[in-house]
Parts: sequence; C-alpha cells; structure tokens
Amino acid sequence: MMSFGPPPAGFEHPAPPAWTPPTDIEQELLDAKSREDWSAYFDALAQSRVYFEIRRDLVDARAGDIRPVFEFDPRVAGGRVWAVYTEGMLPAPEPHRVFDWNSLAWFAKVWDPTDPPMIVVNPRSPCEAFLPSAPPQSHAWGRFTDRKQGPADEIALRALRVGGPLHGPVAHGLACGAHLIVRQGMPWNALAYHGQGYPAEREMLRTSWGVANRQQWLEQQQALLATDGASPVWEFALSLRRTIARDFGGYVETGYWRDAAARVLRQKAEGETVLSSDGVTTTTPLPAADTEARVKGVQHLIGRITRYEARMRADGILDEGQYVSSVDAWDLSRASCMARWGLSTRYCALPEAEAAVVEAGYRATRCYDSWQDFSAAFILGRCLQFDNEKFGNWYQDMVTVHGILSSDSGSPWLNIPFR
Repeated sequence: MMSFGPPPAGFEHPAPPAWTPPTDIEQELLDAKSREDWSAYFDALAQSRVYFEIRRDLVDARAGDIRPVFEFDPRVAGGRVWAVYTEGMLPAPEPHRVFDWNSLAWFAKVWDPTDPPMIVVNPRSPCEAFLPSAPPQSHAWGRFTDRKQGPADEIALRALRVGGPLHGPVAHGLACGAHLIVRQGMPWNALAYHGQGYPAEREMLRTSWGVANRQQWLEQQQALLATDGASPVWEFALSLRRTIARDFGGYVETGYWRDAAARVLRQKAEGETVLSSDGVTTTTPLPAADTEARVKGVQHLIGRITRYEARMRADGILDEGQYVSSVDAWDLSRASCMARWGLSTRYCALPEAEAAVVEAGYRATRCYDSWQDFSAAFILGRCLQFDNEKFGNWYQDMVTVHGILSSDSGSPWLNIPFR
C-alpha cells in the first residue's frame, strides 16, 4: 500500500520526548506509524470511530443537516484540510464546537471536488497521518478500510490513560455510571464526553428522556440526583423489608413480607392522620376495590424482586443471604451518565457536569456499603423497569458488565474505594 501517512516534505516535526497515547486506539496508530506499517494504521483506524467537527447551528436548525467544518493547515498546499480525530484525541467540549463521527471508509465515499484535498488524522500529534482525500489515492485506503468490520458498540472496559480522572471524587462519581458506559464500550472515566456524536446524543436524550433543551436537562438531572425517578412502589416494598429485617434480625421470609405489605396498605386505605403545611389532616379512605388492587400489585412486585434476587445470587451478583436494600442506585448511576450526556449535547458546561458527577458519587455512598451493593441495586432497578422477568439482554448485559467491573484489574471498582 502507498505510504500516505507522513506530512508533506519540509514540514516534518519531531515527536515529543514523552507522550502517552490516551487510549489503545492511539497506541495502535502510533506503533503502526513508527513501523511505517500503513496497512496496520488503516486497520486500527477502520475499526474506530472517526470524529469530525460539524456546524452546530445547522444541526440545531434542522436535524440531519451535517456539514463538516474544515480547517487551515499551512503544511498542506492550499491550506484547507479535513481534520479528524480518534476518541482519545478529541478536543474538550466547547459550547459552539461540536463533533459527529463515521467510519473511515465513509470519508472516501462522500468525497466531493469542493472538499479539501487532504484528511489529517489527529493533527499535530505523534500519531498524526495525512490521507489524500481525492481519487485515485482515496480509493486505495477506502477499499482497504471498507473490508473491515468497522466500529461497533460492544461491552468493554476502557479508560483514558490521560485526560480523564483515575482517582478521587470525580473518578468515583464516574465509576457510579460505569454500568451503562461499559455497556457502550466507551471510556468509563471520560467526563469531557462526546459519546456517539452531537446529533446522536441530542436525539437520544430527546427520544429516550424527553430532554430537548437545557431546562429539561437540568430538571432531569436534579430528579435523578434526588432519586425521584424510580417508582415509589418499589421503594415502599423495599423499605418495608428493611424495617422488618431491622426488627427481626435480618432474614425476611417472603410470605411474611407479602402479608406485612397487605396489612400496611389496608391500614393506610382506612385513612390516616398526617402533618402537612395546612396542619394536621386526615386522608380520605380508599374504596376497598382500589385497596385490594394495590395489595395485589405490591405482592406481585415482591415476587418479582425475590425472583430477580435469586437469579442474581446464582449469577454471583449477590452473595448468599444478601438482598437489595434500595434501588436508588438506578437513579444515581443514570445521574452520573446524565451529567456526561448534558455535556455531549451542550446542555451544560464542564463544571456543572463535574459537580453532578461528584454529587452522584457522594449520594451513592450514603445509600450503599460497597460497589457490589450498588451494582446489585442498579441491576434490579433496570430489570424492574425494562426486563419484565424475561432475563434477556436488559439483564444479561448487566451480568456481563458486573463481572468485568468486579474482576478486571483495570476496573475502577477495584482501584477506587467505594467509601
């Protein structure tokens, strides 16, 4: 294959005496470039997300209008280049500078005569390379990369070696969101987060969370930190079991738990005296049919919880005799992720995201004793929300993620104390 990689003659610059590639991707690119093995270089690049800057104003005005922003580089004839970046080399998020991504082969396919004549990979870094973007040269690297599988969202524990915290409160808060980040194969400690690219991140928040502006993001972020997102019925059932366990020495028989739930619900249905801002009031009794429907629903929920916990014990997520005390982890883990998503969509700035991540970690330590406790609670919440006792991907993916985070030597759960 032709050697497309070095900069044009007369513009070589020496590599810094010491440079740490942020991720394995940049390490592979650097190693391949050092050997002048451009096949290996393209191979690594073809299996990575290749990010490029786009015009935010056009995306915001009309979703799907993706226009790249070209740059000036005096090392190239004419100066115009298409700068692209691998994940670890992306600039920190800025309000008016956003990025999308595609596979390397895509760049060869969409080339237009008005585009710059050169693509620059990771500009001015030791793993930089220049790729002629026009035919016939682009056909060579385009055909080569088109044969590769391309980037894929697969479960993997990845981390930024530089540019992301590995210890301390921010790292702890980011580790609380590791379930979903590892599920996507993104670096767990990337606070300056670009994710799937600006357009896809905005679409994800809009369709999955109903968040389409800063105010909605802020409200959602605050609700997750306050653990207001999970069902109050879940917390009623779990808090009742906690009370019984405290009163009777730890073990709670499922039948007794069901019966206790029925007694409490029926007592509440008869009306109770409460203290409110209006003073002491008495609630209105509920119809018997409504009460019995609630009893049946909570008892069914108790059955679901105990069956999920039994499965989690069998899969090594819970120890024998251990149970989930609360599903607040379901909200707090997503609060950690929501902070990153707020940054990737530019609904918040870096200091806000960092503060939310730290707060999520702090609140997690007030609710749980260990990473294992936190993880089991998150998985139960996720399954109660989505899995419907199918024990499908909603559950199985988390079993895989839990196993990785509990055993991999690079896991934050093994390197950052929970408390």
